[in-house]
Amino acid sequence: MLTQALRTLYLRDLHTLHREIAAFRQEADLWRTLPGISNSAGNLCLHLCGNLRHYIGHVLGGEEYVRDRPLEFSAKDLPKAHLLQEVDHTIRSVELGLGALDPAQLETPFPAPLPMDTSNTGHFLLHLYGHLSWHLGQINYLRRLLEP
Repeated sequence: MLTQALRTLYLRDLHTLHREIAAFRQEADLWRTLPGISNSAGNLCLHLCGNLRHYIGHVLGGEEYVRDRPLEFSAKDLPKAHLLQEVDHTIRSVELGLGALDPAQLETPFPAPLPMDTSNTGHFLLHLYGHLSWHLGQINYLRRLLEP
């Protein structure tokens, strides 16, 4: 049951991420920030995609993917279409990874090194979902500030 709930939440929010990126009227605004804001919506989008494709698609689903985390924050001025394509790849990757997940795996250690202490795979997937939700909210807020 929890695996299906996680799948539903991840896919719902990834489709929302797609809509948020598509809603930027000015492509240049995807790469702008305001004083006190470190990351652009474009960089946050790349970061979310890289994070989920690595941990869920690659580690859990066996998808071939090599993450370039520094590029997630240094890339600039990529076209909106590229970001939307990355989100679409991430949706498929998350479907693959969570679809391959046996519910019993939720209670086992995550099968790759992690940047945090966690008790099991289920806990880490909840952490990743919170991370997605946090940055999705930042993207929405930044879009509304930049394009009132």
